[in-house]
Amino acid sequence: MSGLPKMELSKDAVDFIDDGYLIQLLSGPPPERQQVRDIVAKSLNKQALSIEETAVLLRTNEPELLEEVFNTAHTLKETVYGNRIVLFAPLYVGNDCVNDCIYCGFRRSNPLAVRRTLTPEELREQVLKMESVGQKRSILVFGEHPKYDADFIAEQVRTVYNTKNGHGEIRRVNINAAPLDHEGYRTVKSAGIGTYQIFQETYHHDTYSRVHPPNTRKGNYLYRLDGLSRAFEAGCDDVGLGVLFGLYDWRFEVLGLVAHALHFQQRYGVGPHTISFPRLRPACGVDFPGLGSVGDEHFKRVIATLRLAVPYTGLILTARENASLRRDLMKFGVSQIDAGSRIEIGGYTEKEEKQIADREQFELGDTRSLDTVMGELLQDGYVPSFCTACYRLGRTGEHFMEFAIPGFIKRFCTPNALTTLMEYLVDYASPETRAAGEERINMELAKFEDGPVKAELEKRLNRIKQTEDRDLYF
Repeated sequence: MSGLPKMELSKDAVDFIDDGYLIQLLSGPPPERQQVRDIVAKSLNKQALSIEETAVLLRTNEPELLEEVFNTAHTLKETVYGNRIVLFAPLYVGNDCVNDCIYCGFRRSNPLAVRRTLTPEELREQVLKMESVGQKRSILVFGEHPKYDADFIAEQVRTVYNTKNGHGEIRRVNINAAPLDHEGYRTVKSAGIGTYQIFQETYHHDTYSRVHPPNTRKGNYLYRLDGLSRAFEAGCDDVGLGVLFGLYDWRFEVLGLVAHALHFQQRYGVGPHTISFPRLRPACGVDFPGLGSVGDEHFKRVIATLRLAVPYTGLILTARENASLRRDLMKFGVSQIDAGSRIEIGGYTEKEEKQIADREQFELGDTRSLDTVMGELLQDGYVPSFCTACYRLGRTGEHFMEFAIPGFIKRFCTPNALTTLMEYLVDYASPETRAAGEERINMELAKFEDGPVKAELEKRLNRIKQTEDRDLYF
């Protein structure tokens, strides 16, 4: 069809997903206890697992062993990231799409979808609204359409960065968009993006073909699988993987994600910065139940297994899930969530009490305000963070791995998390959230040894409380 891009691939592009082999790994007998515990011990040393080792965990069904997996996932998250939870919010820029994915509300054949692309002024209005409640990090989301090319994406990124609201600013813009060619990635990188995220949706070849018609951009499995390899080659060393759980067997998809992460590690010396694992949700004009349902207990295993398999990678739990479930799942390895999210085109300024189904890609499960989510995180002992220092100081890609694998990232990020939390408390928080937040900051400060780092951190926190100074990152 017209509008299909040239299918440029990376150097030595390869389809590294062997369906038969992955299925074979999952069909083996239940593993021996000691085998599972040896793998768990390897994870505790912050070593990435092989596909075969991950499959052993996925074949484990003994309650006692599963509890050890869950406990290890919690420990690993605390060791690598501390008790921080990074927050962001999505911003949908346009939902025109040439794809016809049968599970998606934006698919081109959906007559109920209201098509819209934000004008520059409308985009600024969305950003101003997000900033007015304290958002500092966003991911821009685009349908896959020729008009959303690299130049267009880069221009939207610049608009977001240039839109300020008092102390409010979006300090890091990530991207969820179609795969690009090498020149396209260089173009968007020049605009200062953070993570470039591409969802494979499903790694299972037959299922991929079934849900993505062949006469669309997305119909080429290898072109999409290879998309982030091209990003690496173009200089974007900060990338995010994702699967839409529910399209196929959840265990197979976990192995696919691990295989993809290992492919990056082996070829480029660095794994993905983040992995997202949303579940299939209802969408306006969509009648597709999915081919591999994922119950809450299995979903819990998805998160814990990924944390053990790729201990250095950020795990994103989205607002597709309801509030109570998100609260429960946080302890099994999650390091990032979105909060205060609206995914209708124009949803932040044209907000209504109920979601507007024909203007969103799928139905959200958690539409609570940012302040409400912040308050709950603080109540549960977390440090909500809007930190973007790693991006701006070059701690991405291989450099991030150097910090994250030994656990040093906790030392760098905890002070920055506390300064961004203080910014939120002073500028945007409700009285209840501010009180809880200041108590949490004092508790975290008490954990620091006396010395120059603690003294400087206290100095910066006081500057934020008493002056107009902001963005005081380490």
